[in-house]
Amino acid sequence: MLHWTENNAACSARWRSEANATPPKSVVIADDRLPADMAYRYACEGTAMLWRGDFQNARQLLQALMRRVNQKPKKASRQAKSPAPPPSMKEAFHLHRQAQARRARILAMLLIPLDADYRIPLRRAPDIRQACEEAYGLANEASVVSLRELLGLIGAHEWRKAGIEIPALAARIHPHFGVFSPVRGEYIDLVAQAPLPSKALAFDIGTGTGVLAAVLAKRGVARVIATDQDSRALACAEENLQRLGFNRQVELLQTDLFPAGCADLVVCNPPWLPARPSSPIEGAIYDPDSRMLRGFLSNLAEHLNPRGEGWLILSDFAEHLGLRSNEELLSWIDAGGLRVIGKIDTRPKHGKATDNTDPLYMARSAEVTSLWRLARK
Repeated sequence: MLHWTENNAACSARWRSEANATPPKSVVIADDRLPADMAYRYACEGTAMLWRGDFQNARQLLQALMRRVNQKPKKASRQAKSPAPPPSMKEAFHLHRQAQARRARILAMLLIPLDADYRIPLRRAPDIRQACEEAYGLANEASVVSLRELLGLIGAHEWRKAGIEIPALAARIHPHFGVFSPVRGEYIDLVAQAPLPSKALAFDIGTGTGVLAAVLAKRGVARVIATDQDSRALACAEENLQRLGFNRQVELLQTDLFPAGCADLVVCNPPWLPARPSSPIEGAIYDPDSRMLRGFLSNLAEHLNPRGEGWLILSDFAEHLGLRSNEELLSWIDAGGLRVIGKIDTRPKHGKATDNTDPLYMARSAEVTSLWRLARK
């Protein structure tokens, strides 16, 4: 619960946070009269602002906070004898993550009230009831959420309606709120093009939106068992597979990693970076201590038929950041009783790979995404 004082009365409401952030301890009531500099000072001090003014003005205030938090600090005296040495890529990554965390904390300090039916009781507020129900379930009580999360929720609702074009499917995938969108198509193309060892049975480990299971089904695999431990992901995959007409070929199963039994093909696209996620959806990107990757490699052999293949889709971005070495990866493959029988590489096509203002540009520009073809020893 979030607690605050308003009009000399103690108030409370349910606190909503997809990042599992604790409710702010200090809350002030704010409206259209609040200057952006004062709002920024409140946010930096950890004081949340519960908005009672115009909704569109709150959005403008959030943009003003973004400009302030993104502003680079003034450079130290130009008389410095020698500039500081550039950080290593590993240091740059950790500094980048720290900056992201600080930015998220500050921008989360602007709060919006929601009535028990998900209406926003503010002037010029949009109707977000359907978007909230998709993300949070049926409404039953008044609540408070950060404007930043609320805008993300609205954006996810629009993504879900419009979908993402997947050339390998000649169709669109519709991601749900909290399920990572397949916006980087190069890894999908790898799965669409690699030679299939068999078309009898495949496992898709960590299916997410169901996009890779759908690609395998489109390629003619007779039966695909797609697993995920997240109920949101499974609901998303079920809807996508139903829409694409692959629901009879693909069976969905809620489990951590593997289903029972063996298959001719086992596909896995684990999180690529061994770091701690700061929100549930970041679990598709960050994997503490490479838990999913190591779990996949250590148990893959016992789920492969004798002539079966395991397809590991993995970027070497972590290697360029100094977070994991190629030698470590090869040692995990070997320790799992596996051997490499082939490897297909592709380069990233997203905008950050060519953005030399990005703090991680050197690593992004060198990144290669690979489909590792693995077999039992």
